[in-house]
Amino acid sequence: MNMLVQDFRYALRQLRRAPGFAFTVVLTLALSVGVATAVFCVIDTVILRPLPYVHPEQIVSITSHSRSGYEQPASWPSYKDERAQAHAFAALAAYSVQKITLETPSNGPVSLDSVHSTDNFFQVFGVQPLLGRTYLPGEEQDGRNNVAVLSYDVWKSYFNGNRNVLNQSVKLDGKTYTVIGVMPAGFRFPLSVRSAIYMPFHVNPALVNERHTHWLPTVGRLRDGVSIAQAQSDLAHVFNDLGRTYSSDEGRTVQVQPLAQSVVSKSKGPLWTLLGAVLAVLLIGCVNVAGLLLARAVKREREMAMRVAIGAGRARLIRQVLTEGILLALLGAAGGVLLAWTLLNGMRAFLIKALARGADIHMNWTALAAAIAVAIVVSLAASLIPALHLSGIDPNRMLKAGGSAGTGRGQYRLRSGFVITQVALTLVLLVVAGMLMRVVTRYRHADLGFDPSHIVTVKIGLSPVRYQGRDVFGDFYQPLEERVRHLPGVQAAGLINMLPIDAYGNSSDIHIAGQPPNPPNQEMLAEYRIVSAGYFDVMGLSLHRGRQFSRGLDRPENIAPTIVVNDAFVHKFIPAGLDPTMQKLDRDPKPEKWIHIVGVTGNVRQNLYEQPLAEFDWLMDETPLKDRADEFSDMTLLVRTSGDPTQVIPAVRSVMHDLDPTAPFQQPRTMTEVVSEKLVFERMESWLFGIFAGLALVLALVGLYGLISNEVEQSSRDIGVRMALGATRPGILAMVLKRVAWMLGVGVAAGLVLTLFARKLIGMVIYFDAQKEAGGFLLLALLLVVAGILAALIPAARAASIEPMQALRSE
Repeated sequence: MNMLVQDFRYALRQLRRAPGFAFTVVLTLALSVGVATAVFCVIDTVILRPLPYVHPEQIVSITSHSRSGYEQPASWPSYKDERAQAHAFAALAAYSVQKITLETPSNGPVSLDSVHSTDNFFQVFGVQPLLGRTYLPGEEQDGRNNVAVLSYDVWKSYFNGNRNVLNQSVKLDGKTYTVIGVMPAGFRFPLSVRSAIYMPFHVNPALVNERHTHWLPTVGRLRDGVSIAQAQSDLAHVFNDLGRTYSSDEGRTVQVQPLAQSVVSKSKGPLWTLLGAVLAVLLIGCVNVAGLLLARAVKREREMAMRVAIGAGRARLIRQVLTEGILLALLGAAGGVLLAWTLLNGMRAFLIKALARGADIHMNWTALAAAIAVAIVVSLAASLIPALHLSGIDPNRMLKAGGSAGTGRGQYRLRSGFVITQVALTLVLLVVAGMLMRVVTRYRHADLGFDPSHIVTVKIGLSPVRYQGRDVFGDFYQPLEERVRHLPGVQAAGLINMLPIDAYGNSSDIHIAGQPPNPPNQEMLAEYRIVSAGYFDVMGLSLHRGRQFSRGLDRPENIAPTIVVNDAFVHKFIPAGLDPTMQKLDRDPKPEKWIHIVGVTGNVRQNLYEQPLAEFDWLMDETPLKDRADEFSDMTLLVRTSGDPTQVIPAVRSVMHDLDPTAPFQQPRTMTEVVSEKLVFERMESWLFGIFAGLALVLALVGLYGLISNEVEQSSRDIGVRMALGATRPGILAMVLKRVAWMLGVGVAAGLVLTLFARKLIGMVIYFDAQKEAGGFLLLALLLVVAGILAALIPAARAASIEPMQALRSE
């Protein structure tokens, strides 16, 4: 113990004598360990940590597809049949996530997420409520379903954590519900929904026997002893039986997978690749620290030789060097934890939106222990080579070597290998970061079919109960659109039920009157949305044929309903040579109720990642009065302005409050923000890979600079001799830079080969074609070589400026 204390004191003295060296090593460790710890926290929470339910391995996600391969959830009668006929499940629940308005005395109307579900919903997860109870069997039936269970976050935020909240009445969308329970902190489902109110279904009577309307995702808990394969077989048998009985269920297929797998299915591969990138940064940091320690060991060879000469044993020298490494590791770990905490906080907005469990990610004891362990392992690994080198020196040879100490070919090769490794790994990270940034840029500037700038959107959630028996369009939406359109700075205002880019529309089978029947066992689907006449002006959609909606012509009392379609619809459904505006959709047995196409507009992307789909739009005016309260409870207002769109938000808020004080004013978003939020995962990836690539580049350049500086210092006598024998200063400069260029060239070549070998791993993040990307790869390689040459210029110039007489005299 006395020797250990003595070693630590001596290590502290050594670091104080070389503050620049100590700072560089600690900073390198802190950067490397910090990013590794932050990413470990993400992977630990998202992938490794079990879901916050009882026996989560028994909980499965159920995904069903139509006969054409579209993802298609269950209809209400299909779900009831599946629940009754499947035997592999202890509970099979259906749910739906919607927005709901909570009326609070202190905060006014508040828009929250609500999870509507069947009465066995909480049985799937097995989590007991913190207060009260969950649903009873049959509590999804009318007359018994006006009950609500609060999430912990809602209970704390809007009920002040009042334990007397049970049996209190609350107003949700204008209806009175009784609070029957509060769930514990950490319980969420879906996992991306944090502040939620849970309530049993209030199924629209029109959907109770409607098998063609698919709107119910399902989740289940397996019976004890039942495997995933058995559940898959059981449910597939049920689907086959339903398909033989009902034409609407014909050809539907089902996939059963663990819920944990479905939660991370899209992010698992990229996260593991991200871990690979972090390990590359960590390896670069380890190599850099090893290079720094080896260079310092060269300077200390005569010191260690003297200690050996006076009796120090090899184990003693190794322990001394490793003690210094542990001290550096502890300092680096402290800096790494601080950096990881900062990085996680900076990433928090990305993480919450990009990952289902993003809100749960934070520093924890596991991560702290991992940070310290990683720092110690990295530092000890980096210290081991110089420790073994110093402990094995020959004191007689070293004391006689004088100025030639540390100039052996073996050491040059070792340190050159360090630099080559750093350059190769850095190039791989630069390639991935560059491709990711290009993908994000390409999506940001994709042709959406409209200009997202100068458009602000506001989601509107109205209480259907408040407008029962009233015309919600005439009483609220039409005056809202008119008044907002006349606000200063507003160019156009419109309404839509499902905002493009933010969400798909509903879909419907399409057949054009007079055309051959659709192919058997294949759905011919088109998206549809409900819009106001002003929507087209806001989006700047040009009319290619026919006319747009007219409030004077397109009214409910007209016999034939009308729609406007897009170019993709015409291309998919209407044969060439036919006038689209003369066609009708024969969805009704009565020809007089067939739907008329009155106009054709340009395409608008429904999804940022796909080309525009076939779409048709209904006018809000044409919706029957009796259906408007339910159909229009959730709409989005779009406003196009001549300047900054956020400047009109206070005026829009005032108009909405004047028309309906009970309607919550939800957080507005510009269309640019809507597009940006859809790219949140890609942006997070490109941001992180950009940081890692930049960090790797800095570390590689520092390593290269340190290597050349050390070689110049160690070779000053040799350079002096060369110059005394006639070597010129440009020749010395060229000699040093030639060696640098050789190392960079080998490193870049190794990096390109490594990139090709790592295509499968990189493909989890982004697909690339090596031939098409060759130009970009070579450009990045060239930039890396140029950066390396610039980093080596200062020590190279210092070598060329050595005075030969001074170098020889100093020896």
